[in-house]
Amino acid sequence: MNKKTWSLAGIVAILAVGIGVATVNHQQSANNNAKKETIVIGSKNFTESKVLMQIYADALKKKGYSVKLKANISSSVIYQAIKSKQIDLYPEYTGTIATSYLKKNAAGKSASAIAKIAKDGMAKENLATLSYAPGSDSQGLAITSSAAKKYNIYTISDLQKKANKVRFVSQGEFDKRADALPGLEKAYGKFNFKSHKVYDDSLKYRVLEKGDGDVTPAYTTEGQLASSKFTILKDNKHFWPPYNVVPLVRKSVLKKNPEIATVLNAVDKKLTTKALSKLNYQVDMQGRSYQKVASEWIAKNYR
Repeated sequence: MNKKTWSLAGIVAILAVGIGVATVNHQQSANNNAKKETIVIGSKNFTESKVLMQIYADALKKKGYSVKLKANISSSVIYQAIKSKQIDLYPEYTGTIATSYLKKNAAGKSASAIAKIAKDGMAKENLATLSYAPGSDSQGLAITSSAAKKYNIYTISDLQKKANKVRFVSQGEFDKRADALPGLEKAYGKFNFKSHKVYDDSLKYRVLEKGDGDVTPAYTTEGQLASSKFTILKDNKHFWPPYNVVPLVRKSVLKKNPEIATVLNAVDKKLTTKALSKLNYQVDMQGRSYQKVASEWIAKNYR
C-alpha cells in the first residue's frame, strides 16, 4: 500500500469514527431529553403565587422540561396536594411551613433559622425546600412616604415613639390577633395613635392616598408598595418572622430531575421583596396577565 492509499484509508477510518461518536452523542442527548418527565407545578389562589408558578414553569421550559400547571389551589389544601402527589412542586414560604405546617414558634428567628426549620421538617415528609429567595412576603406596617419624611418615621420603634402624630387605618382583625397589634405592643410598647379607625382592607391604600390616614397593616410584597407613595417600616425588633419565598418539591421528583434545583435556585436568588412587589403591581394594579408578567421577568432575568 503506497502512502497516498494509506492516507485515504485513514481519512475514511477517521470519518467513520467521527460519525460513530456523533451518533453516540446524539443518542445520549436524546436519552437525556427522554429522562425529563413532565413536571406538575401548582400555585395558591392569589396573584403572587400564580406569578411565581409561571416564573418557575418558564425557567424549567427553557431547560427542556415539559410542564403542566395547576393554578388557584386553595391555600388550605395545597400542602396536601403535594403530599398526595397531585403536584410536584409549588412556590411556598418558609414562615408558612414553619408556623402553619410544622406548628413551630418562629417569632424572633432569622430568615436562615426559619429556612432550616422548614427544610428539616419537610425532609421528614419526603419533601424538599430549595434555596429561599431574599424576597419575604411578611406582615408589616406601611406608612405614607410623606408622613415618614415629615415625622422621620422609618422603623416600628420610630412609629411607637411618635404614634400620637399619625392616624392608624386598621381593618379590625389586626387590632385583636396575638400576632398583630396586641403582640406588637408587647414587643414595642403602647401605640397611642392620633386616631384609630377601621376600614375594609381593600380600601386601606385608597384611604391613605386620599389623606385620611397615615399608617396601615400591610404585607411586604403588596403591589401598592411598588409605588414611591408608601414606605414599609423596618421591623427593627423582628416581631414578625420572615416569609421568604421557597420552592417546595417532592423528593422523588428532585432525585430523578436534580437540575430542577439548579434552575429554581438561580431564579429565586433574584426574587427580592421589591421585585415581588413590582410583579404584583403589574398584575393587580395594571391589570396585566400573570403569564405575561412572568414571561417578561424570565426574559430579563434568566438565561
